[in-house]
Parts: sequence; C-alpha cells; structure tokens
Amino acid sequence: MAETVELFYDFGSPYSYLASTRIEALIERTGAVLAWRPFLLGGVFKSLGTISPAETSASKARWMLRDLEQWAAFYEVPYRMNPHFPVNTLRAMRLAVAAEERGHQVPLARRLFADMWVEGKDLADPAVLAEALKAIGAPKGLLERTDSGHVKERLKANTEEAVSRGAFGAPAIFVGEELFWGNDRLDFLERRLERGP
Repeated sequence: MAETVELFYDFGSPYSYLASTRIEALIERTGAVLAWRPFLLGGVFKSLGTISPAETSASKARWMLRDLEQWAAFYEVPYRMNPHFPVNTLRAMRLAVAAEERGHQVPLARRLFADMWVEGKDLADPAVLAEALKAIGAPKGLLERTDSGHVKERLKANTEEAVSRGAFGAPAIFVGEELFWGNDRLDFLERRLERGP
C-alpha cells in the first residue's frame, strides 16, 4: 500500500516554494501519495512563541537571501525574492483550503507559488488571487469562500494539527508522524520512502 506524504505549506515560505518544485517528481518516483496541506506559518510561529528566521538577525536575513538563490540555481528553477515580502498570506491560504474542497488546490498552489516567488506578485491583493483562479479555470465563488467560517476553521485546524505533530516551520513534510523539515530534507524523504516503514 502506498504511503502518504503530507506537505504542510504556506505561500509566504520561499522554502515551501522550492520544495514544491521537486516533491511531485519525488512522489512519482517512489509511488507514494502526496497530500497538499495548507497551513498558516505565522500561526505556527505564534503558537510556538517564535519568529520568522529572517527576523532573527540582519546577518541571518542576508544569508537566507543568498541561500535561496543558491537552492534555486541548484534546482534549476526560476526564483526571485518577492518585493512585497513579508506578505500576509492569510487570504491566499484560506483560498487554498476552499480550492481543495472543489478539487482545485494543486493547480492553484502551483500558480500562487509562481506568482509569489517567480512573478513577484502581492498575494495579499484579492485581484491577484482572482486572476490566479481565472487562470486555472476554477469555479466562481471560491474567493468569496475565504470569508466562510468553515474555511477559516479548517485552516486553523490544519495549523494546530501541524504544530501538535511537531512542525515548527515550513515546509513541514510528514510521513506518518515522521517529520522532514525544509526543502533540503527531500533526499532524506526519498530514502525513507524507498526503504519503507
């Protein structure tokens, strides 16, 4: 039976974007099943009483800028630091939840990651989100569902679940209760899937 890999992601996380460019091919190679799990990275930090790594010091922020460029070059994927960073992704992450309920989460995630980390768009702008929905052919009314109490609660529940299982940043990738944190753990994830439980 194929194992399930859960990818907890936030569009505001550049390392989540990098992981998203590689994980689907990894899943195909290993025969696993990928579950995209939108959560709110800011909610994780708040719950744990921590802050974004880029906010810990100016030297770490500078290092991360270079690190992200190196990873993108290594993966041979397009990337540029978003000029609006840090972006409030609350509505975008709620939209991912709403899109999941209508079977459009994965194409939306691909599109919004590209909008954020390739095109440099502001995902806090509802017009950007509406344009992404139109581009993937999503049904009308999804953007309005981001104000639904049900959608808000599902995003909150995803975030709380990730924290309760040990997540402290993004991407948080789980196989069962085993956590692989960050795009730089994808090789370890692949070895784990090839080895089996």
